[in-house]
Amino acid sequence: MSRISFPAPDTMTPEQRQVYDKVVSGPRGKIEGPLRAALHNAELADCWQALGALLRYKTTLPPRLSEIAILVTGRACQSPFEWYAHRRESEKIGIEPDILEALLAQTEPPFKSPDEALVYRYALELNRHNSVSDTTYADTLARFGERTVVELTALVGYYTMVAMTLNAHEIPLPAGVAPAFALPQHAKLP
Repeated sequence: MSRISFPAPDTMTPEQRQVYDKVVSGPRGKIEGPLRAALHNAELADCWQALGALLRYKTTLPPRLSEIAILVTGRACQSPFEWYAHRRESEKIGIEPDILEALLAQTEPPFKSPDEALVYRYALELNRHNSVSDTTYADTLARFGERTVVELTALVGYYTMVAMTLNAHEIPLPAGVAPAFALPQHAKLP
């Protein structure tokens, strides 16, 4: 059960409804996950959806590489919803089950391409250390160029924000969907 309510289309302000309609009519086709919470601030939700659409659909990264980076991030952030949503997307674009299972288990996947392994390493280091090693950065820059390295870094950062929002508000998985891994434990705060 979510910790936060989700604005329903029939009770939204005109500003919220405008953002809702924009998202539903775009490539996502629906609103699920963190945008449901972000709609409490229509301007935030609009900026959020625009950044997400740019990073997901309009970068120089092919969808396969983007989804690998997103799955690494969702798993590193212990976000069952993010994992669920992007595993579905990854399956649709043909990422092999053995790669998905390795990412879920947080073990190195049997990638068939050096580009996949490099994006995996970059995303993994960025999630683990909040930066990347000189070697990984240089390798990624040499292979993809400056624009793509900037986009890859922004993609990981964006999906970290997504995962934190999903986790903090306890945005639930769809009915009947079990989490692929244990839910994160709440920190014991004083």
